[in-house]
Amino acid sequence: MNNVITCIDGSIYADSTCRAGIWASNKLNKKLLLLHAIEKTPSTQAEDLSGAIGLGARSSLLTEMASLDEQKSKLALELGKEMLEHASQLAQAQGCHTIEKMQRHSGIVEAIYDLEEEARLIVIGRSGESHGDNFNVVGSHIEQIIRQVHTPVVIANKEFAAPKSFMLAYDGRETADKAVKTIIEGGLLHGLTCHLVSVKNNQPKQQEKFQQTEAMLKENGFEVCSSLLEGNVFNSLMEYKSSHDVEMLVMGAFSRSKLAQVFLGSNTLKMMESTQLPMVILR
Repeated sequence: MNNVITCIDGSIYADSTCRAGIWASNKLNKKLLLLHAIEKTPSTQAEDLSGAIGLGARSSLLTEMASLDEQKSKLALELGKEMLEHASQLAQAQGCHTIEKMQRHSGIVEAIYDLEEEARLIVIGRSGESHGDNFNVVGSHIEQIIRQVHTPVVIANKEFAAPKSFMLAYDGRETADKAVKTIIEGGLLHGLTCHLVSVKNNQPKQQEKFQQTEAMLKENGFEVCSSLLEGNVFNSLMEYKSSHDVEMLVMGAFSRSKLAQVFLGSNTLKMMESTQLPMVILR
């Protein structure tokens, strides 16, 4: 697990994603793997247009369309190389010297899945280039990646800067306990002030586990500000985030099944959709 996979594309989040990847790579002392995925597009087939144009024109038009497809593919490849080179130069300027650039002809989810075995961390933008600057949209690939991979994921928003503090949403469940263990052992968040926040729920011995978690974090060198809140989980976390000096959010991955989310929703997903802060999602 030697790579910080950082996904580079043409979205408005590309620069911040790159900066987040550089920060993580330097913090973990791991190789920065800059990844650009070129989505595959289906080639033009004769039968697709057989009923739309005359027989005499079809052959020449299909040849021309195939030529345009080839040109588009080459341009996408060259554009990707330019973006990767720009990201590499930015990384070198910020003290990151172990860098690898990679292009893959596949979807970004498939590319990450194939490379995960050597990944320490995955860094990706909030949404892809097709969403423009629509803040209310979280790319569908985000949820797919979180569900399919077992590596921690950093979700970058615009204007990323190295954080000095983070909020850990702790609910007493197994995913939250695993997240605490990863934070302590991982190194990415060491040196940052931890805002340990929990909203009262029906988990057995929640307060006791909350206090044990606070003590564990302090024993491992973290400065901890702890708060046990009441009320709606999402609203309480959002209000705390807004009123305290929090610069990054840390949460366990989805604790509900995909089916249950359809009816009950997911606080993790709601937080992703509603915050402008970078997030770390832990499995």
